[in-house]
Amino acid sequence: MRDEGLVPAITTKQKLRRHFRQLRSEQSCLFPAIRAAVEADTEAVHRPLSSDQMIGIYWPLADEVDLRALRQQGPVALPVADGQGGLVYRHWAVDSANAQILKPDGCGIPAPAEGRTLRPEELACLLVPALAIDRQGVRLGYGGGYYDRLRQQTPWRAVRALAVLPSACITDTPLPRDPWDIPFDGWISEQGPGRPPGTTAS
Repeated sequence: MRDEGLVPAITTKQKLRRHFRQLRSEQSCLFPAIRAAVEADTEAVHRPLSSDQMIGIYWPLADEVDLRALRQQGPVALPVADGQGGLVYRHWAVDSANAQILKPDGCGIPAPAEGRTLRPEELACLLVPALAIDRQGVRLGYGGGYYDRLRQQTPWRAVRALAVLPSACITDTPLPRDPWDIPFDGWISEQGPGRPPGTTAS
C-alpha cells in the first residue's frame, strides 16, 4: 500500500534533482577549479594523518567532478554498493605491483572487486558527489540512500563527510530532509571548503 503522505516530498525531490542535475551540468567548466580546491583541502588533511588512513573518493559518473587523481597524493578508497542499499569502502590500490582490478558493483559502478571492508577509523574523510547541498549540510543525492544508510551507523558519523559540487548548487533555501538524512560536515566547491554555521573544521 502506497503511503500518500510521502508523495509530495518525493515529487519535490524529483523536481529538485532534475533542476540541480541540469545546473551542475552547466557548471562543468568549473570542475577543474573544484578538483584543485579538493586537492588543496585533502592535502592539508593528509599531512597530519598516519599512513594507514585513507581518503574516501568515488568513481565519477557523468557530470561529476573527477577526483581520481587524488590517488597520487595518498591512499584512497572507493565505495562498493551491493545494489540493495548497502555500501562499504575498500582500498583502491593503484601502484604497479598491487594494482587492483575494478569491476561493476551492484549499481554498475567500477569498484574494487576484492579486498576487505574498511573500518570507519581507517578513513580520514569521505568525499561524496552531490546534486545540491543546503547551508545546514543537507545533501541532495540521486535517491538511492546509500550514503545515508552508511552514515546512520554511529562509527561512520565520526568520519568527516564533504559534498563535492559547484557553488551554484549550494542553496540558501533548505532542502527537503527525511528522518534518515544525516547532514554532511561541509562541502567543497570552486570557492573552497565550506561548512554549516556553528560547526568547526575536523
